[in-house]
Amino acid sequence: MPIEVRQPGLATTIQDAGRNGYYDVGIPPSGALDQYSYSVANRLVGNDPGAAALECVYLGPELRFTEDTVIAITGAELPPKLNGEERPLWEAFAVQAGDVLAFGFCKRGARAYLAVSGGVDVPLVLGSRSTYGLGKLGGISGAPLVAGDVVPVGSGAGVPGRSLPESLRPALSKEIEVRVVMGLYDHVLTDAGRATFLDTDWTLTPVADRVGFRYQGAQLETKPRTPPFGAGQDPSNIVDAPYPIGSIQVPGGVEPIILHRDAVSGGGYMMVGTVLSGDLDLVAQSAPNTKTRFVAVDLDEALAIRREYRARTQRAAESLS
Repeated sequence: MPIEVRQPGLATTIQDAGRNGYYDVGIPPSGALDQYSYSVANRLVGNDPGAAALECVYLGPELRFTEDTVIAITGAELPPKLNGEERPLWEAFAVQAGDVLAFGFCKRGARAYLAVSGGVDVPLVLGSRSTYGLGKLGGISGAPLVAGDVVPVGSGAGVPGRSLPESLRPALSKEIEVRVVMGLYDHVLTDAGRATFLDTDWTLTPVADRVGFRYQGAQLETKPRTPPFGAGQDPSNIVDAPYPIGSIQVPGGVEPIILHRDAVSGGGYMMVGTVLSGDLDLVAQSAPNTKTRFVAVDLDEALAIRREYRARTQRAAESLS
């Protein structure tokens, strides 16, 4: 059952749970930036939580369905409209052959997830259907959707009317706290520089995509030092090192960048901290001008927070089983 793309939206891509296992050779995991919203969308339509879906950024696509099916949209408050009539978020609903789905203006958040019963059925590339635009892998031609694309869909038997309880839907805000484990290179900062990083209300710039999210707000003071052999002269330079997904680099001590799921695997800028895996969903839903405060936690706290995130995901799964 193909879906016809009439208008592609701003940056609509096919994503699944990710292309894991190749980051050591420079291929990032890709996959949905907001893993919770994405997995819930799939469960709403009766799919495996790792089925491929559409990730729609800020401005949604216009799609025509060629067969009857069941769909669900989660994540950002991007109001879906079926044949011009607004439909609910976080709830599965039926579409019929010939129906046209479009979207209103994004009210809150940044990324919506559209799951269709049976899942998007593009070929697997290195074990994933996710689009990695820089590497031209996955999805359709390794790129965001364009007008005229035909999106293939597998067979499914979704049931309309299934919805996620309000208590399990994430709150979207223009002022957020993002929890981080400090390091590995925060020792390059002075005590004042480290305090500035944690005490500043950072503002997300328009430079915010699947590779990274760039913030403005302050200058971080670094310690005077002789540049390491093999590194550059910039005070934030280090000898090239691996970049974890979620790591925060600060080139020149200004404009921190959170590296997300399409990021490069290594480089020569200090990483002053790493965002907790669950809070990467929160980052993914940040629109430009979102005020962000970084909150340091230790490893024990980080592990407890990860358990809480997984427990919440499990509660969502059980509510939709």
